[in-house]
Amino acid sequence: MVQRQLPNPAELLELMKFKKPELDGRKRRLDAALTIDDLRSIAKRRTPKAAFDYTDGAAEGELSLTRARQAFQDVEFHPGILRPAPTVDTSVDILGGPSALPFGIAPTGFTRLMQTEGEVAGAGAAAAAGIPFTLSTLGTTSIEGVKAANPQGRNWFQLYVMRDREISYELTRRAAAAGFDTLQFTVDTPVAGARLRDKRNGFSIPPQLTLGTIINAIPRPWWWFDFLTTPKLEFASLSTTGGTVGELLDAAMDPTISYDDLAVIRDIWPGKLVIKGVQNVEDSVRLRDAGVDGIVLSNHGGRQLDRAPIPFHLLPEVRKAVGDDFTVMIDTGIMNGADIVAAVALGADFTLIGRAYLYGLMAGGRQGVDRTITILRGEIERTMRLLGVSSLAELEPGHVTQLTRLVPVLRAATEAVVR
Repeated sequence: MVQRQLPNPAELLELMKFKKPELDGRKRRLDAALTIDDLRSIAKRRTPKAAFDYTDGAAEGELSLTRARQAFQDVEFHPGILRPAPTVDTSVDILGGPSALPFGIAPTGFTRLMQTEGEVAGAGAAAAAGIPFTLSTLGTTSIEGVKAANPQGRNWFQLYVMRDREISYELTRRAAAAGFDTLQFTVDTPVAGARLRDKRNGFSIPPQLTLGTIINAIPRPWWWFDFLTTPKLEFASLSTTGGTVGELLDAAMDPTISYDDLAVIRDIWPGKLVIKGVQNVEDSVRLRDAGVDGIVLSNHGGRQLDRAPIPFHLLPEVRKAVGDDFTVMIDTGIMNGADIVAAVALGADFTLIGRAYLYGLMAGGRQGVDRTITILRGEIERTMRLLGVSSLAELEPGHVTQLTRLVPVLRAATEAVVR
């Protein structure tokens, strides 16, 4: 029988200790976000549909994005036991410089549309965390503005080669003059992908007021207040801003870009040159042999060719083909620090986050980006400790199994015959 007794008043008082309420609404909601998905939920509540869908959406049926995220979820870790890791070192040397974490902020276009602090918030948060920040050609803050927001940190620039080549050349020179140390030459956007959410929303730059956008704005007055009381939203590097996203991209991009363009940019650019948007092994090897400094395995966040290869699935084969001394980075689908750990274990030198950063920005401006980085840092450190590794260099393919849902038909048929 359980022995019963009257509650001790002193013991009850010990239990009745209430947490001091947080009066800062932004801090309260960000502190409650424990994952990137939590930040996404906050961002969706606080951002008009057209702006949120531009960030959250992808091309056509959005299969490329769904598959990329699923690939990271389909990971099985293999921890080592009795291997103490009381402290972990998450730092890495990448492209000739340091990063405190194995990820940087990817280039994103129209960023001030998501939240008015835009690239300044991203660059400032990157500076505080000691990680690289990448500015997009389609950014809404100038090259010089990003440099001012991150004067001592590492700034990278993402370049589209446009129909008017001289625009691209001048942007390259400006980034070099501002001290940006790495150029991401993007090759997966000869034309704009079919981003159906944007078309259905009538998304344009700047946003157009319609009955639908007004109705959608009613529960989000803070976004419209910020939008209407801050400097005009426009591309900082391009002079023409009117039209739909697809029309702007089609006007700026050029389907004729080739290795000849790469050679010209290589001559102009004095820093590290990385090719972003690589999607097969053969191109990876060819680019290595062409003398670039690295590649980013990427399908543009699923925003260009739907049903494109999954970068995370490509990673082991690419690493094997190009060798250990060539820089291989990866983006698309990263929503958890464990995703980053898995990528490093399978051969990635570095990773880039896009949507994860923008979810934080929409959820709380600069503080939201800080929260994104804090969440990912905690997940990286915890995963490393649970795997029994003290540094990124200790991660290896044996720590990870990629569980496969999408098996090529020929491979499946061959295996069946062997059995």
